[in-house]
Amino acid sequence: MTRQLFAQRAVAAALLAATFAAFPARAAIFDDEEARKRIDATNQRLTQVQKQLDDRIAAIESQLKSQGLVDLFNQVEQIKADIARLRGQIEVLTHEIGEAQKRQRDLYIDLDSRMRKLESATDQATPAAPAAAPAAVPAAAAAAPAPSAAVAPPPAAALPAGPAAGPRAGSVAADIAAEQRAYDAALEQFKKGSYGAAVQGFSAFVRTYPRSPLAPSAQYWIGNAQFAQKDFRAAIASQRQLLAAYPDSPKVPDAMLNIGTSQFELGDSAGSRRTLEELIARHPQSEAAAKARQRLGQR
Repeated sequence: MTRQLFAQRAVAAALLAATFAAFPARAAIFDDEEARKRIDATNQRLTQVQKQLDDRIAAIESQLKSQGLVDLFNQVEQIKADIARLRGQIEVLTHEIGEAQKRQRDLYIDLDSRMRKLESATDQATPAAPAAAPAAVPAAAAAAPAPSAAVAPPPAAALPAGPAAGPRAGSVAADIAAEQRAYDAALEQFKKGSYGAAVQGFSAFVRTYPRSPLAPSAQYWIGNAQFAQKDFRAAIASQRQLLAAYPDSPKVPDAMLNIGTSQFELGDSAGSRRTLEELIARHPQSEAAAKARQRLGQR
């Protein structure tokens, strides 16, 4: 009985020990599941935070990209403006070089025409020189024996020929020199950049010498000086006066080119195009027509 009771107690103790031993294991199982849940919740939270950060970074990058495009666009526009300004400067320099070449050519032409006039005046005066010799015959005859009837006296009409020819030739030469001085003085004002004085000088020249070979060139330089002053309407009017007064002048193509350029500067693109096309049609081989083709191709 005692042994059986002892055995029962031993079994009960073993069962109790097994029961207490099982409680920590179950508690550990419950702790692991809770930790997993917390870990999962933390991972989800981290995922949400990561997504929010990615969204914000994407928005910032988008703003930066759009701002970069704006800056790039502004830079492109600035480059375009610089190119346009450089083209304008190149065109101005090309125009000035062309005008300098024209001035040199005009000077050579004017000099040649003046030399021809002087040569012509000299040729007219030369035949009158021998006529002065017979005028001395009466003085020599006074000391010599009386001439025979076969010797005829010099014609009375021939006697004043020599004295009259000299003043006439000198007057022509003086007029030519005065024209040249007036033209050169106005041209010198233009070269110095005194365009107002050049306009006054050339205008006075045209009024004083309207039939001079230099008058068309002087009228052209009036319009060109006004163009340099940016008085484009006055330049157009002056060049049209040249076309009306001197339609056969070699300066007509240049005057038409100046008119077309002035119209373009005034914003009359259609009128400028018509003028340049008319220039090309009427004077296709001129240098002005070549420049007109170039300008029409650039527009």
